[in-house]
Amino acid sequence: MSCELVIRNMTRPEVEELVRWAALEGWNPGLQDAELFWSTDPDAFIAADLGDELIGGGAITSYDGEFGFMGFFIVRPEFRGKGFGDALWHARRERLLARLRPGAGIGLDGVFAMRDYYAKGGFVFSHRNMRFRAEIPVHPATPSVGDEDIIPLAELPFDQVLDYDRTCFPAPRETFLSGWISQPNALALGCRRNGKLDGYGVVRRCDEGCKIGPLFADDARAAMSLYACLAEFAAGGPLFLDVPENNPAAIELVRGHRMIEVFGCARMYLGPPPNLAHQRIFGVTTFELG
Repeated sequence: MSCELVIRNMTRPEVEELVRWAALEGWNPGLQDAELFWSTDPDAFIAADLGDELIGGGAITSYDGEFGFMGFFIVRPEFRGKGFGDALWHARRERLLARLRPGAGIGLDGVFAMRDYYAKGGFVFSHRNMRFRAEIPVHPATPSVGDEDIIPLAELPFDQVLDYDRTCFPAPRETFLSGWISQPNALALGCRRNGKLDGYGVVRRCDEGCKIGPLFADDARAAMSLYACLAEFAAGGPLFLDVPENNPAAIELVRGHRMIEVFGCARMYLGPPPNLAHQRIFGVTTFELG
């Protein structure tokens, strides 16, 4: 086997392989993630070959050149500790910088053990995103909502959803969002009060149970109503929610539902941190694409 590492773009079947690796790492990908991530940005997936063998990969997603996100960074266990991951990570960072306009920021959600490593690459810590788990009974209690209308997101004009999403994400992501909210094996709901969209959420089936992401809402009441209705979709199995620690109301939500913390990542940024409505972010969309 050649010892020369070759960095190149991934093929579509190799993205499926990367998702399988993610499952082995315990990241619990969604059933449609490979297709949705590829459709968002096929040029985002970068492979590392040693000889003719795929040994690592990762995503460098560009959102119209306005914001980038590094995720899905995996090197096969038997090739770790040999410098290959370091070479792949730096190559991905440089490739992503070249895909963005000058001065655009890059985000990532890295495992805590890698925080110092990413800091050496210029990334600055922002906050922790914590994964929580709940067991949803087969027959969950009927959710109690106030004066909110919880409706299928498809009943709302897509432009309204896109505008709301833009307050919680650093760049427009029309392509991603249109596929994400209409994916199979999922449920997308909106919260409407007084004729106005006050939040939305998506729950999708994963290798294990279901995962909510995103969960965006104007306030805790709207978030609670959305969570209760989305949780019904996961009846009879585990439900996961990735919560930003810099939103105290989001932490209160998961504590109130007695969810258990099972995992976490450090949200870090290279370049200017985005100006987001952090008080609206009760659950991030994904650790892989932001």
